[in-house]
Amino acid sequence: MLCNKQSDLCGHVALVGAGPGDPELITRKGWSFILQADVLIYDALVSDELLEEIPSGIERIYVGKLKGRHSMSQEQICRLLVNQARQGKKVVRLKGGDPLIFGRVSEEMQALDQANIPYTLVPGITAAAGCAASCNFSLTERKVATSVRFITAHLSDDTETPWADLARPNETLVFYMGLSKASVISLELQRHGLPADWPVLLVEKGTQKDQRSIRTNLANLELSINQYKLESPTLIFVGQVVGSQQIDAIMRAA
Repeated sequence: MLCNKQSDLCGHVALVGAGPGDPELITRKGWSFILQADVLIYDALVSDELLEEIPSGIERIYVGKLKGRHSMSQEQICRLLVNQARQGKKVVRLKGGDPLIFGRVSEEMQALDQANIPYTLVPGITAAAGCAASCNFSLTERKVATSVRFITAHLSDDTETPWADLARPNETLVFYMGLSKASVISLELQRHGLPADWPVLLVEKGTQKDQRSIRTNLANLELSINQYKLESPTLIFVGQVVGSQQIDAIMRAA
């Protein structure tokens, strides 16, 4: 059966951002799609707290991909979305954070377009914004950080990370999926001009009840990760915005 976007017989896919973990941080639009769903296809980074609030009558299919443990390949996930929609189902593809940021949503949109299946893209609060809010700092700040960059530490090809361009004193860097690349991040940013004592903040399981936030610096980045046995998901914030006394007080209180 081929779907026609004008046909009532065709299902629909909502590509929804779940937010950074706190169930209250999912958007109203995203939650509305979930409540109307026949089937929920969800990632590893969707928090247990949010999953507990989703009605039990909605079918659930886990397609999480953790380092070295992929329940499905991206191609299989794309086929699953198409097959479920072709059965006339209302499908929610639930992704942690914002699917527009390192969520591989373009591949899923392309598969749905090719199958002529209607879909809606619903952005979410990305982990960087959620973690910054939970730790009480701004990602940008006048005269301190005039821009912010989100960087994936895992590239899908031989593309070189532009370390010289990233080592700017007036910018905030946020590394996603960066734990295994911590030594490279530390070495390259220092090699290209940032000082060894440049501020770094590590946030594990941001916005969730078991969040941990660790203050460190570039020189001690890998040491801090090993010392506190941090696990994924952990964001690495680099820049002067995480060097404030306000954050110091939060770290002591934690």
